[in-house]
Amino acid sequence: MSERPDQNPLLTPLAASLPSTVPFVGPEAQERAAAAPFKARLGANESTFGPSPNAIRAMRQSVKETWMYGDPESHDLRAALATHLDVGMDEIVVGAGIDGLLDSLVRLTVTTGTPVVTSAGAYPTFNYHVTGYGGTIHTVAYTADFEDPDHLIAKARQVGAKLIYMSNPDNPMGTVHTAATIQRMIEGLPENCLLVLDEAYIELAPNGTAPPLNTSDSRVIRMRTFSKGYGMAGARVGYAVGHASLIGAFNRVRNHFGMSRVSQIGALAALADQDWLADVRDKVEASRQTLYQIAEDNGLIAIPSATNFVTIDCGRDGAFARAVLASLVAQGVFVRMPFVTPQDRCIRISCSVPKDMALVSKALPKALADAQKV
Repeated sequence: MSERPDQNPLLTPLAASLPSTVPFVGPEAQERAAAAPFKARLGANESTFGPSPNAIRAMRQSVKETWMYGDPESHDLRAALATHLDVGMDEIVVGAGIDGLLDSLVRLTVTTGTPVVTSAGAYPTFNYHVTGYGGTIHTVAYTADFEDPDHLIAKARQVGAKLIYMSNPDNPMGTVHTAATIQRMIEGLPENCLLVLDEAYIELAPNGTAPPLNTSDSRVIRMRTFSKGYGMAGARVGYAVGHASLIGAFNRVRNHFGMSRVSQIGALAALADQDWLADVRDKVEASRQTLYQIAEDNGLIAIPSATNFVTIDCGRDGAFARAVLASLVAQGVFVRMPFVTPQDRCIRISCSVPKDMALVSKALPKALADAQKV
C-alpha cells in the first residue's frame, strides 16, 4: 500500500505538516476543469497590452541561444537597472519574479518560529514562503481598504517581528500610499526589523508614490518586476534593490541558473524602451476609467486604483461576491477576488484591451442577476 503524501518518510516534519496547495488556482487549471478556454483573461493582473515590440524582437532573435544557460550574475540587466535607478550594481539582485525573490529572502531570514507581520488578505505568496520555512505570521486588518502602516509597525513592535511585508500600490485592493507615508513608515521601523516593500505596480502608480531609493538604509528592501507595466509576466523577471550587504547575501541561497537567457535579454530591451512603458500607462489609465464606468452603470462602486486592475465593491458580503465571480467565470471571463473579510465583498478585474472591456460590460449585469438568485 502506498504512503499518503503527508506520511512520506522522506519529508521533514515541517513539510509533512504543510497543505499541498498553491496560493492561486491558475486560469489554465480552470479552463481544463471547464473544458473550454476563457474569452477574457482578467484575473491575474497580466498586461494584455504586451511587452515592448523591441523586447519581443530581442527575445525572438535570442531564441537560437537557448542552448546556453543565462548569465548567473544577470550582469547586463543589473548594470542597466543600476543606471536606470542610479544605484550600484551590488545593490540589485535579479530573480524569477518577485515570488522567487521572496523565497530567497525568507530563506535567508526566517526559521522555525520567526515572527513576521503582514496585512490579513494581502498578497498570499509571502505567507506561503514564510510558512514553508516555519515562520510565524502575524496579521493586521486593512483600514478602509488600505494596508495600514501604523498598525503594521505597532504589531511588529508587539511581536518582535524580523520582517514586515507590505505592497504599495496594494494587491488586491489597488489602493496606494504616498511616498511621504511610506518614508514615515521606514523611519518608524523597530530595531532589527526589515521592511519588505513590494512595488510590483510602481510603474503604473501616480508620481510621488515611491520614496527615493536609499540603498544605504539597511532597514528596507524594495522588490520590483517586469511582469506588470512591462508586460512580461511569462518571462519571470523580478529584481530587488537594497543595502549591498543584504543583496549580496542572496548569493548564498538563490538559484544561480534560475534565469532564462531569453528572459534576461527581453527585460534588457524592455527597460530601454521607456516610450512603450509610457504608452502602456496611458492604456491602463483608459481601461481603469472604463472599468469605473462599468461599475457605475451597474450601481456598484469601484475603488480608485493605482495598478493595472480595478477592485469593484459588489455591495454585499463575500458570499454574494463569490456568486458574481462564479457567474463571470461561467461566462468565460476570468477574474479573481480578495479572500479575507471585509475585502472579499469585492471582485478584482484586470485592465485590458477594449474587446475585453466590452465582454466585462456585457457579462457583469448577468453575473449580478445570477448572484441575486443564489
